[in-house]
Amino acid sequence: MNKLPFIGVALLALAGLIYSAVFVVSPKEQAIVLRFGEITRVISEPGLYFKVPTAVVDSVQFVEKRVQRFELDDIRVQVRDGRRYIVDAFVSYRISNPQKFRETVAGSTELLNDNLRTRLDASLRSVYGQRSFEDALSDQRLQMMQEVKRQLTPQAEQLGVEIADVRILRTDLLDEVSEQTFERMKAERLAEAAQLRALGNQQATRIRAEADREAVIIVAESQRDAEVLRGQGDAERNGIFAEAYSRDPEFFKFYRSLEAYKNGIAGDGTTLVLSPDSEFFRYLNGANGTPVPAAPAQ
Repeated sequence: MNKLPFIGVALLALAGLIYSAVFVVSPKEQAIVLRFGEITRVISEPGLYFKVPTAVVDSVQFVEKRVQRFELDDIRVQVRDGRRYIVDAFVSYRISNPQKFRETVAGSTELLNDNLRTRLDASLRSVYGQRSFEDALSDQRLQMMQEVKRQLTPQAEQLGVEIADVRILRTDLLDEVSEQTFERMKAERLAEAAQLRALGNQQATRIRAEADREAVIIVAESQRDAEVLRGQGDAERNGIFAEAYSRDPEFFKFYRSLEAYKNGIAGDGTTLVLSPDSEFFRYLNGANGTPVPAAPAQ
């Protein structure tokens, strides 16, 4: 009897058993090994592994190890004063505990995303509800995203998931709110501009007053210094005159007479009629510059 067919079948069966007992975990995956539907071990490191042959006894579920993402679009949220926004957001996460992931959502990524989407929706509504209308459009959005992440993290850990990031992509006003907001912001900007103009006018008035006061002080100080200098000059002049008089009284009288001539003749078209023997010409009648004696009284 030919035994070759039986040997071939046995070898094929053995190869099938070996194949069903071996599995490979790649670097981007994790593996959950189940025996009769119960988790026996979780494998996170890549490599070649063995299990009980056939899928009836031991089965393997592969779980994504890389960061995954889902989005939440067109969510209407209400802020503290009752006005509403339309918000888009997304969450990045990784499955950090495959056992919890299997036990809570049956190892289904679709069920996990639905669960996280519900929790993200609730967190967004909670965070926006505690904020003012202006906060949602300001640089406080970063703080709001961090707060949503803090609320979502412990809930995600219950599902075996680690939250990597939460981002608010869009925050838009509803159409009925946009026009009201524009008018309010316009009025606020006009009021702010008027306040700035009033402040500028106030400062300009103060600066002008300070400049006028400083100008008055400078003029007064200049006049004071001028009077001091003038007094010093007069004193010095008088001293020079006194010294000149003490040295040559006749020359001093001659100089004073010349000053009198100058002051008397100076003017715009003034005519001065004097007698030749007038005292006014006393120092001009001498042949050699000496004064002529005054005429005797009649």
